[in-house]
Amino acid sequence: MQGLNGPARKLSEFRGKPLIINVWASWCGPCQQEMGSLERLAWREEFGKMTVIGISTDDYPDAAKAFLRKTNATFNHYVDSRLLLENMLGADRLPLTLLVDAKGRVLQKVYGAREWDSAESLDLIRKTFQFAKSRP
Repeated sequence: MQGLNGPARKLSEFRGKPLIINVWASWCGPCQQEMGSLERLAWREEFGKMTVIGISTDDYPDAAKAFLRKTNATFNHYVDSRLLLENMLGADRLPLTLLVDAKGRVLQKVYGAREWDSAESLDLIRKTFQFAKSRP
């Protein structure tokens, strides 16, 4: 995967811990709506044992990079300019967010925008990955 805000990596390098993959495009309104909540989710200490990445389906990496600058995105994003991952992951609608276990198995596919740091979404993540709820 060609890095947009970091080095290139292979998807297989993320095996070994739970992974949330968000498939997006710079022109996608719902993708823009949920990006802030994904950013907050990526930095939650409670989920330190999990990684969040974004994969852009933009045809032009410069458009994706401009979007990331505009949204101040800091977690790792990649571009899928040849649409290999988009097809492999089944991203026929955007945004698509996948919850993938440490062995690389897709446990959940969520189509459409979501507040990823809402109580409902955090419960979905905890249940899917079998994380214990942190105590206040």
